[in-house]
Amino acid sequence: MVTFRQDGNRLDGLLRQDAGPVSAATASCQPDRSDQGDEEMLELRRRVAVAEAANEAKSRFLANLSHEIRSPLNAIYGYAQLVERGAEVNPRDAARVIRRSAEHLTNLVEGLLDIASVEQGIVRVDNGVVRLGAVVEQVAEMFAPLAAEKGLGFACELPARLPEFVRMDERRVRQALINLVSNAVKFTQSGEVRIVLRWSGQVATIDVQDTGPGISKERQERIFVPYERAAGPDADRAGAGLGLAITSAIARMLGGELRLDSEPGRGSCFTLRFMASQVSGFVESGSEAARPTGYEGTRRTILLVDDDADHLAVLRTALGELGFIILQASNGQGALSLATENRIDAVICDVSMPGMSGWDVAARLSRNAGERFPVLMLSANAFERHGLAGQEADHDAFLLKPVDLGALVDALGRQLKLVWIKPVAESMNRAAASDHSISAGARERVERIRSLIRIGHVRGLEEEIKGLEQADAAGADLAARLFGCLDRFDLAAMARILEELPDEWR
Repeated sequence: MVTFRQDGNRLDGLLRQDAGPVSAATASCQPDRSDQGDEEMLELRRRVAVAEAANEAKSRFLANLSHEIRSPLNAIYGYAQLVERGAEVNPRDAARVIRRSAEHLTNLVEGLLDIASVEQGIVRVDNGVVRLGAVVEQVAEMFAPLAAEKGLGFACELPARLPEFVRMDERRVRQALINLVSNAVKFTQSGEVRIVLRWSGQVATIDVQDTGPGISKERQERIFVPYERAAGPDADRAGAGLGLAITSAIARMLGGELRLDSEPGRGSCFTLRFMASQVSGFVESGSEAARPTGYEGTRRTILLVDDDADHLAVLRTALGELGFIILQASNGQGALSLATENRIDAVICDVSMPGMSGWDVAARLSRNAGERFPVLMLSANAFERHGLAGQEADHDAFLLKPVDLGALVDALGRQLKLVWIKPVAESMNRAAASDHSISAGARERVERIRSLIRIGHVRGLEEEIKGLEQADAAGADLAARLFGCLDRFDLAAMARILEELPDEWR
C-alpha cells in the first residue's frame, strides 16, 4: 500500500513503498522538512495577503466605477429629457455637455480594455495621420469650462510652428492627455492648469502643469499602480484609480515615457513624450484647420451600411452637407443590391450586423465589384480592426466607434484623393483680388512649383511650398492647400489648383 505525506509529496510515498522499513541510520540521513514546510506556509500566507489586497482594491474600484459611469449618464439623460420636453435649453450648451459626457464614458471603457489588454500582453497601436495641434486644443476645450467653474486659470500653449499632420495613435494620445488634464483640474483648488505642447526631432512633448497640492516622493511610485487612488481630503474625487496607470501604459506603447516632477505644496508637472513623425508641411498654429465645406470635382456616391437607423442618420447628414450622394442599406443583402444597381465610389460599413457581417459584405463587394472602390469599416470592437483571423483584409480603413466625424471625413478624403474646399480658399481669393497683396516672391515660388510638378520632384516641392507659405498671406493660404495634395502625393490635384489661380498669380 502506498502512503503519502500530508504535504502531498508523492516521491516520499513511493520511496516508502520500494524501500520498506527505514532504519534509524537511514532516517537520520533524511533532510528535515520542517523548515521547508514553514517557508511554504509563509509564502502561502504572503500570496493570500496579496490576493486579499487585490480583491479589496478591485472592490473599491467597482464601487467608484459606478459613480464614474452614473455621473456622465445623468448629464446625458437630464439634457435629453429637457430637450424632449421642449424646455428652453441652449442647444450648443446641451450638445457640448452631452459630447463631453459621452467622451468621458468612452475613455472609461477604453481604459478598462487597455488595462485588460496590457495584462494579457496584447498591445495594438494605430499609426494614423493626425492633426497634432488640433488634438491638444480639443482636449483643452473639454476642460476649460470646468476650470473656469472652479475659478482656475487655464492655458493651452502651442509652439509658433509645428507640423499640421503627424503619424501617431490619436485615440491613445487623446486618452492619455484627457487623463492628465482631468487630474490636474480635479485636484487643483486654486491657481492654474497649463498645457504646453512642444515638437522637435519627430518627438512630441506635452507638459500638463498644475498648482495643486503636489505629490510626495513616497507616493509618486504608487500612483501609477492600477486601482490606486489619491489619499487625503481629495480621495472622494479620485475616480476609478485607472487614469495614471493607463497613461503610463500608453506612453510605453507609443515608444515614449511619462515623467512626474512634483513636490508637496508646489504643484505637479506630468510630461508625456511620444513619437510623432511629421507627414509633410507646416502651418502657423494661429490658423485653425478649417472644416471642409465641400470638395472639388464631380460628386461622389457613398454607400452607408448599418443596421442602426440613428447612426445612419448621423452619417447621412454629415456627409450629405459636404455634397456626397448618399445611398444607405440596413443589412448586407441590401448593400450588395445597391452596389450592383449603382456606381459606388466608396463604402462605409458597420462590422456587427445581424445575418451577414460587415466583413462578409466587404469581401462580397470586393469580389463582385467590377472596379475596386475604398471600403471603410466601423466597429465598437477595437480587436476587429485587422479583419477576420486568417483572411486577407478586404477593407482600406478602420475607425472605432464612437466615430469622430472629422476623422471619418479625413479618412474618406484620403481614400478618394479628394481636394477639399475650405473657407481658407475664400480668404486666398480675396487676398488675390489686388495685385499688391501677392508678392513677387510668391509668384516666383508658384512658377518653380509648376516646374517641379512636371518632373515629379517631391522633396523639392516640399521646400518650395514652405517658401511660398512664408512669402505673404495669400501664399500661406495657397500653401495649405498644396500641402494637402502633397501629403497624398496627388500631383495632378496640385497642378489643377495652380491652373485655377487668378491671373494676378501669373
